[in-house]
Amino acid sequence: MHITGTALSLNVADTAASAEFAKAQFGFTEAMSDDGFVSLQHPSAGLNIVFLRTGLDTFKPATIAGPAGQGMLIAFVVDDLDTEYARIAAAGATVITAPETEPWGERYCQFADPNGIVWQLVQWV
Repeated sequence: MHITGTALSLNVADTAASAEFAKAQFGFTEAMSDDGFVSLQHPSAGLNIVFLRTGLDTFKPATIAGPAGQGMLIAFVVDDLDTEYARIAAAGATVITAPETEPWGERYCQFADPNGIVWQLVQWV
């Protein structure tokens, strides 16, 4: 198998709110959008993130088309976690976890977007 791209697709109540958060705080840009749909790309992450409005008829199977976020987070490894944390927190993002370091060397922090999606930054120390 040759995979030519990767996307993470999340159902949210307000696609524009999560898209604006990802663009403002993490540097994503809009690749395309339509009613109830926003696809974002990033110049260095190699990942597209797609926000779908919960309840779209195009989501199959409809039996699992509920909101995203239960037990899931989006994590990015960064070079300078403390600088990024300070920037995002100063911009008014909801802080879930201030920077902490785990015994195994993972330093991380977490933020929530307006739909409750948890975004995590990680730096290995």
